[in-house]
Amino acid sequence: MVRIVKKPDVRRAEILKTAGILFQSQGYEVTSVDEIVRTAGIAKGTFYYYFKSKQDILDALACQLVSVMAESAQKIVDNSALGAIEKFCAVISDMNRVQAQDQMLVDDLHHVENRALHDRNNIEIIRVLGPLMAQVIEQGCQEGVFQVDEPLGTVQFILAGSLFLFGHGIFNWTSEEEATRIQAMLLLIERAVGARSGALTEALSSVLQHRN
Repeated sequence: MVRIVKKPDVRRAEILKTAGILFQSQGYEVTSVDEIVRTAGIAKGTFYYYFKSKQDILDALACQLVSVMAESAQKIVDNSALGAIEKFCAVISDMNRVQAQDQMLVDDLHHVENRALHDRNNIEIIRVLGPLMAQVIEQGCQEGVFQVDEPLGTVQFILAGSLFLFGHGIFNWTSEEEATRIQAMLLLIERAVGARSGALTEALSSVLQHRN
């Protein structure tokens, strides 16, 4: 039998895809490295050549999730037909859409044992998505719908606050309590970007209320 040699990036991507499918279908905790190896049709040594552990796979999948978010957000930012407010809401809505498609991965990141990884993932979101959203705020300032002196710093604070307060359910709020916090955040976002009263709250309310 002829041995098939694949390029490292192709092989790594195949292992990631296989692990991602298994995590999605049966959960991260019950999926073993042996099962990933068997399903991918590779030797265990090949797995450990690319990844140190199963958690290393989860880390790579989390980074991949952020990359997908960024790629999708970039298309929205580059859409010249949209105004700044439309783009701002569309980017947030799309982030929620991408996360919903990989909900089991997001849930795995929320487990206590993965807290450090979850925090790194949030940092990556702020680092990568922040500059893209800052471009939208800069556009809004040019359009006269926003008024912000430091677009990047402002949007990074917004992202950090929303990811911490709503990202992993550590506060165990009731539905009513969470709805109250969402409304408070909407007002804070609107004021932070210097938008007129009501310019963002209605559109963003629908986005945040259906983020899951």
